[in-house]
Amino acid sequence: MAGSFFRVECADCENEQVIFGKAANEVNCAVCGSTLATPTGGDAEFHGDVVETVEAR
Repeated sequence: MAGSFFRVECADCENEQVIFGKAANEVNCAVCGSTLATPTGGDAEFHGDVVETVEAR
């Protein structure tokens, strides 16, 4: 399984979370609950700012 992990900053509360780039489920912020990523069938669509690539494979 090839994919990367990204550190994404929430646009609402500025919390940072690590998200798998091919997320199969909607990912919500652990602090405020806003949507950080939605699945698209391939790479996830991020709704926050990608701060860095944590691990690329």
